[in-house]
Amino acid sequence: QVQLEESGGGLVQPGGSLRLSCLASGIDFSDYDMAWFHQAPGKVRESVARITNEGRTNVASSVKGRFTISRDNVKNTAYLQMNRLTPADTAVYFCCADHYKEGRFFGQGTQVTVSS
Repeated sequence: QVQLEESGGGLVQPGGSLRLSCLASGIDFSDYDMAWFHQAPGKVRESVARITNEGRTNVASSVKGRFTISRDNVKNTAYLQMNRLTPADTAVYFCCADHYKEGRFFGQGTQVTVSS
């Protein structure tokens, strides 16, 4: 059974930082691309950042220079470091594991709220 457990969300002031973690189980983690999506109230879920199983990264233009995605294949964990947060970053953040044959899996999400 695939499980993706996000943690690290919370309330932060504008300009602050958070690091999200995604602990994966039930998959061969090193074979999967990992990604983070976010979904703001009333909006569609959007891709924020992606890291391939080989470590190549890509981030959305809206967060480029502020967010960094990384992974630790020993710990079966993906991370999203978020710096210089703004209220526009407020959303539920979802971890995603993606495999070209096995399919795509999402976690339950973690709330990030940026507010003074």
